[in-house]
Amino acid sequence: MKIIITVVEKIVSEAHIDIPDGLNQSAIKQHIVDRYNTGEMVTDMNIFQVDFESISARIVQENSSPKSA
Repeated sequence: MKIIITVVEKIVSEAHIDIPDGLNQSAIKQHIVDRYNTGEMVTDMNIFQVDFESISARIVQENSSPKSA
């Protein structure tokens, strides 16, 4: 019997960016989202925290072939 285990973890890392002075909270949020979406914000590769979210298992029958959709 084969079992496929799926583990979901949440990884917390940091990014250090400069934000222009004088922005309100909404503009700060939009600035951060824009930087992230354009790929300009790079997170520090040091992983600060990993939280376990979930684990699941699926039994796979060894003699069955995958069905195509």
